[in-house]
Amino acid sequence: MADLTHYVILNANAGTANATGVDAASLAALFEANGLNAEIDARSDIALSERLADAMASNAPTVVAAGGDGTITALASALVDTDKNLAILPLGTVNALAKDLHVPLALPQAVAALVTGETHRIDVGEVNGRIFLHKVVVGLIPGLAAGREHIRGRYDAGAKIGFLRYIFRRLARAKRIAVVIETELGERRVERVQAMAVASNSYDEGLGQFFSRQSLDRGSLTLYVLRHLTPRDFIRLTTGMLLGRWKNDEALSMESVNSVTIDTRKDLIKVMFDGEVETLHTPLNFKIRPKALSVIVPAVAVAPAEAA
Repeated sequence: MADLTHYVILNANAGTANATGVDAASLAALFEANGLNAEIDARSDIALSERLADAMASNAPTVVAAGGDGTITALASALVDTDKNLAILPLGTVNALAKDLHVPLALPQAVAALVTGETHRIDVGEVNGRIFLHKVVVGLIPGLAAGREHIRGRYDAGAKIGFLRYIFRRLARAKRIAVVIETELGERRVERVQAMAVASNSYDEGLGQFFSRQSLDRGSLTLYVLRHLTPRDFIRLTTGMLLGRWKNDEALSMESVNSVTIDTRKDLIKVMFDGEVETLHTPLNFKIRPKALSVIVPAVAVAPAEAA
């Protein structure tokens, strides 16, 4: 029997997987059709920690996260600073890291891209000992994100209008919070903010780009501070993102840091952790871990003119 090349952890409850009916058999058929020897772990009755342990114990050099951003972050946390690679089959709703790495969003093309995929090392962020791949947000935004649960799985116009109404009601009543910020230089300051985010690397401006990163290996965190977020600010910032002009918005400031500590008066604080709302203990101690994760990215296609 050929050596195992890929160990796949499938989350069949992820957004796209659930909607399209992806299962172990259909996924195994795609790998076989592309000449890849893979073991598909679709066990929904087993704790994810146990499934991760089995993946790490396998002889497969590449472990594949077939699911959404939560599955990808959990798998990445196990693979950091190891000799195994992370590959992504984007089956979630947002698929943020897959888009940053230019992984095809269609499942057949994503599996096919693994055949010629190349290894690349990227940075990861860490907060209080936990790995994150995108950003951690505090303040108003996690409360807005929690409203998504009321419309999860619904795609009708009524659900979207209801969610927008929920957002604007929260914005109208929102209060700023006091936070203490201390960077690696020892500079300590108090800010009153509506929201803050700490991102691994930085987000780029570009026409129609929403939280998109072209580079994931710059070796730094970016601290975003939003001092106020009224409904007018929300509309202006959203429009600015669509037009590729948001970094100079008067409500927003940003700075590049290697580490930063954020503290509040509360012992526990709600955050949006790579897209999922969670509760963390304060203070929040952030640092960057440069090139700590090996990922599989699609091979760069050579344009005809370049080939000539």
